[in-house]
Amino acid sequence: MDYKLTDFLPTTKKELELRGWEEVDVILFSADAYVDHPSFGAAVIGRTLEAAGFRVAIVPQPDWHGDYRDFKKLGRPRLFFGIAPGCMDSMVNKYTANRRLRSEDAYSPDGRHDMRPEYPTIVYSKILRELYPDVPIVLGGIEASLRRLTHYDYWQDKLEKCILCNSGADMITYGMGEKPTVALAQKLSDGLPIKQITDIPQTVFLKRKEDIPGGITERDIVLHSHEECLKNKRCQAENFRHIEEQSNMMHAQRLIQGVDGRFVVVNPPYPPMTTEELDASFDLPYTRVPHPKYKGKRIPAYEMIKFSVNIHRGCFGGCAFCTISAHQGKFITCRSKESIIKEVKKVIQMDGFKGYLSDLGGPSANMYGMHGRNHKACEKCKRPSCIHPQICPNLNTDHSKLLEVYRAVDALPGIKKSFIGSGVRYDLLLHKSKDEASNKAAMEYTRELIKNHVSGRLKVAPEHTSERVLYLMRKPSFQQFYDFKRIFDRINREEHLNQQIIPYFISSHPGCTEADMAELAVKTKQLDFQLEQVQDFTPTPMTVSTETWYTGYDPYTLEPIQSAKTQRDKLAQRQYFFWYKPEERRGIEQSLRRIGRPDLIQQLCPHTDFRGPRTDNRHSHADYKKPHEDYRKDARRPESREDKRGGKRRRH
Repeated sequence: MDYKLTDFLPTTKKELELRGWEEVDVILFSADAYVDHPSFGAAVIGRTLEAAGFRVAIVPQPDWHGDYRDFKKLGRPRLFFGIAPGCMDSMVNKYTANRRLRSEDAYSPDGRHDMRPEYPTIVYSKILRELYPDVPIVLGGIEASLRRLTHYDYWQDKLEKCILCNSGADMITYGMGEKPTVALAQKLSDGLPIKQITDIPQTVFLKRKEDIPGGITERDIVLHSHEECLKNKRCQAENFRHIEEQSNMMHAQRLIQGVDGRFVVVNPPYPPMTTEELDASFDLPYTRVPHPKYKGKRIPAYEMIKFSVNIHRGCFGGCAFCTISAHQGKFITCRSKESIIKEVKKVIQMDGFKGYLSDLGGPSANMYGMHGRNHKACEKCKRPSCIHPQICPNLNTDHSKLLEVYRAVDALPGIKKSFIGSGVRYDLLLHKSKDEASNKAAMEYTRELIKNHVSGRLKVAPEHTSERVLYLMRKPSFQQFYDFKRIFDRINREEHLNQQIIPYFISSHPGCTEADMAELAVKTKQLDFQLEQVQDFTPTPMTVSTETWYTGYDPYTLEPIQSAKTQRDKLAQRQYFFWYKPEERRGIEQSLRRIGRPDLIQQLCPHTDFRGPRTDNRHSHADYKKPHEDYRKDARRPESREDKRGGKRRRH
């Protein structure tokens, strides 16, 4: 399908002239390539503002070197500059858990590494503040959203202030930013100075104590100051419990934190979007393709999702290492079946589509249509997860609406098969509720999924095998993985299929030890898995796991938790994923002897000569030398899960 330049948001002066515009209301600076698709944040915000009647331009991946010509080419906007740093956190996008440069930037043309700076939110804001000191600057997206309060930065290995302090910007619109961004544009258009705009939900700003709107009241939650957190890690852990709880409440409280003699004010989020509002967002006039400037170039993240359709927003899993609920919230908002069908019909018309949808899913594949039976109970709930430590009895886990969507899509002319590429929550499939209709629908969904929607490999995320580590991760017992695998294998036999389960695992998560990894290796070997989809735990801002890793405390119990922090300790855990590689056997044997588990040597390394346990507990630097050497040779390790998957990290 051919598109004209005017079918996209303008990116150059020439494109403004084609529309007959002399100025624009809002200019968005994006650190990603401009893909006009509802999975790309800058496009969503731009199209949403456009639908509200504002003139919007987007400058994708501006050159931040030299004379800053990309920052000057469209002049000054009438209302504000918006910073959209990317669909992934810039540092997660750029570096692995071991702080090595990734093989490609999934959101840049041809995967180029030189198209975005580190921390583009800060870099772009400072340039714009220098060039246009009087124009408001508004931050959005993952990077700013998850840095809205004091946070630990793994790549700098230090506690950082709210990103407003370091960027010089005026405001953050956090989370899924359609509503606060439009509300802000309307108030600015009415002539209100940005410093006077303090009543928009889901926004963050800095004020002196005397200027905090309404003053500090009993209704507010006053966090430990940034300075207190620097002095005492326990203060940071205590803060985080409030931050996470308020991020996932339907009626949250305002958060206030002191920093540098001022206060960060975090207004509570908007209520979850309605189905009608979400439908309207997806029904905006996206072309669903990259801007013509990228003709002939490959954008890896787009190639992954170009023939996929997102059917809901939000995730109530609350996994400890995941930022989805911090950004999208735990309450599920579903698109209507009609809106989904409408988008699938657009995909069918796309160039290169051969009848196969790569994914018909969401943050988690099978939460569509699920919500609390008693809405009033949900309004008071503080739990960050609806399914940990047990599935909430108020949660309706009925899969029947999702089955209706699958079958309606599969019935469309032009659809040969719709695959489910998002991770499936097997704990929801195995759950036995008091509602027999829901239980029956779960069984029906499981067969439908395995029979008709697996492209040979089904992704699931047990993440670990240790019950203690899984509890810290907020993941279900590994016994449930055994149960699901038996069902998966049985249905494959009955349907004469030859499909695989692809499990995801994490090493070095807080609370995980070498002994836990040794047990993981034994259990996955017994299941005949040679693991591919694996990664070291990466501390990213605003997750329970990160705060536990940094502070050494569980934010909810304040109990001390040990973590593998040095490269040596991480490699000692990671090597167990690769027990089947001959070059890893020596390091694994040494590790097993050192931790007092030589009994596992013959189970993991049957060709290793068993020499019995050492008489002392000492080990030399040579014990670690081999794993270090292997790790530095990229060709000798499969890429991490983040490397292989590319695109936005979805964690389930």
